[in-house]
Parts: sequence; C-alpha cells; structure tokens
Amino acid sequence: MGTLDKGIRFVIAIAIALVYYFNIITATRAYILIAVAIIFLLTSFINFCPLYTLFGINTCKVKK
Repeated sequence: MGTLDKGIRFVIAIAIALVYYFNIITATRAYILIAVAIIFLLTSFINFCPLYTLFGINTCKVKK
C-alpha cells in the first residue's frame, strides 16, 4: 500500500470519527461507518489491504 493511499485512508477514518463524535450521524449508519473507519485505520497501519490482493491492485511504488 502506497503512502498516499495510507494517508487518504487515515484522513477518511478521522473524518468519520469526528462526524460520529459530533452526533451528525446516528443509529445503524453510524455503526457501519465506524466499522469502515476502523478497517481503514487497521489497513493503513499494517500496510496491507486484503481487497487489493483479491483485485490485483498495488499502490506501492517499488524501487528498481
């Protein structure tokens, strides 16, 4: 996973957490988005996205 991809995932996760914190989203929608935010944070910290492997996507630039 590339640096830009990790950064975007981190920013989206923080934005979702803030929206939840300020009670802009509630109920089931909030829980689904919080789950997505947790997944985004985990995948950005471990530098691996299982869906990318499944679809053959690689955002990491490899040095030659």
